[in-house]
Amino acid sequence: MFPVPAWLLRRETLLLAATLAVGASAVAAWYLLQASVLTIAVAPRDGTEPELIKAYADALDASHEGVRLKILSFNDVRESAAALQDGRADLAVVRPDVLLPTNGLTLAILRDQAMIIASPAQTGIKSFPKLAGKRLGIAAHRDADFSLLKNILGYHGLALDTEAAGGPVREGAVHLVRVDQDGVAAAFRDKRIDAFVSIIAPSAPKALALVGAVRSVARNGKIEFVAVEDDGAIIERFPRLQAVTIPGGLFAGAPKLPADDVKTVGASYRLMARASLSRVVAADVTQMLFEKRTAAAEKTDAAEYVQAPAYDTTAAATSARVPIHPGAIDYYEREQHGFVDRYGDTLYLLGALAGGLFSALAWLRQRLSNLRRERIDEIIDRLLEVSEQARTLTDPAAIEGLNVEVDRLATEVVRYARERDPDERTMAAVSIAIDTAKATIKDCRHLAAPPKDQGSLRSLRSLRAHGSDA
Repeated sequence: MFPVPAWLLRRETLLLAATLAVGASAVAAWYLLQASVLTIAVAPRDGTEPELIKAYADALDASHEGVRLKILSFNDVRESAAALQDGRADLAVVRPDVLLPTNGLTLAILRDQAMIIASPAQTGIKSFPKLAGKRLGIAAHRDADFSLLKNILGYHGLALDTEAAGGPVREGAVHLVRVDQDGVAAAFRDKRIDAFVSIIAPSAPKALALVGAVRSVARNGKIEFVAVEDDGAIIERFPRLQAVTIPGGLFAGAPKLPADDVKTVGASYRLMARASLSRVVAADVTQMLFEKRTAAAEKTDAAEYVQAPAYDTTAAATSARVPIHPGAIDYYEREQHGFVDRYGDTLYLLGALAGGLFSALAWLRQRLSNLRRERIDEIIDRLLEVSEQARTLTDPAAIEGLNVEVDRLATEVVRYARERDPDERTMAAVSIAIDTAKATIKDCRHLAAPPKDQGSLRSLRSLRAHGSDA
């Protein structure tokens, strides 16, 4: 059998192997417990979301949280939603009425938008039918806003035309006119528009400024807001929109604006996560959105509008048309996971790995010990064979070869005894086998000696015998 290297059985070697195993487990734990870096798709570039997400990412980096954000920027929310759907991103800014990813679940609402249609009271535009044949101004003309406006006007039987060089507006149509935000009041004075529409968070500073511009050209500061009376029916027709109520007096002033609550519809920009994102990570991301809101608000006012999606029950939240991620629900319902819940799988894996390594080392140690024990058995068997073989030899050189082999085997046994702690029975058996082999070889060497040597040997034995008698 192939001899086992002695250094493998040394205590220092096994201690070093155990240390390496523990070190490997520590490295694995360090790697598994590193911060989770999530890729987030952000759009639109000219919106408030890029600045908002950047503020959150900076806040997470500054506080060394367990979640970090890697930002992918896109021009349009359709592209950011597509990035989530095809797996390029873990999180995404999504506007559901534009494109709702099939694998996307809501974590939070970044901002709610409402369709606000306002005009000076003297224009008499109080309802959608009154918009027919009118020119409707709009500041930010995004494709998503255009689609929403077109759907709502179409529901009321009105077509939407884009801006033309001039001429009257065709019957049953609303003419859309692009107006710079700073030029709204001038557009009303120049009769280029009859009303103004904005799809915006009602309490946003830009919304307040736009309503203020309309108020500046209205007689006595009176403004008419076009309400969406059939908001329930419209939501059924366009389920990815949402009903929004603009509270009376939101825009303040004298008289207060609006005089009463105004029902309208709108859309939301949501932070969505892929459905396969773990509940723990999703809960952590949601928690950070609100815990870091103050830090993010120092860089952008948009952080003030982040809110939880409304739902009545957990079942309603997970079965809604735009469902909420279970991890986000865990945070909203204060069912946060403890350390064991968060890292239980990792700890179990590391424990199993460490246990397996130590078991492997123990098995290896036992196996090497058995191999060494087997070698001692082989030595004993060989010594017994040497005793038998020596009796059949008459060649002194061959007998001397056996003697050399016995010496080598004895040396190997001594080394084994120094490195290990063999039991007494084994060592006694080895000692007897060595003594027997040496004695047998000695006798066989004498018998194989030349006759002259044998005669001298017999004379020497006779003299010893007579000496003893005397």
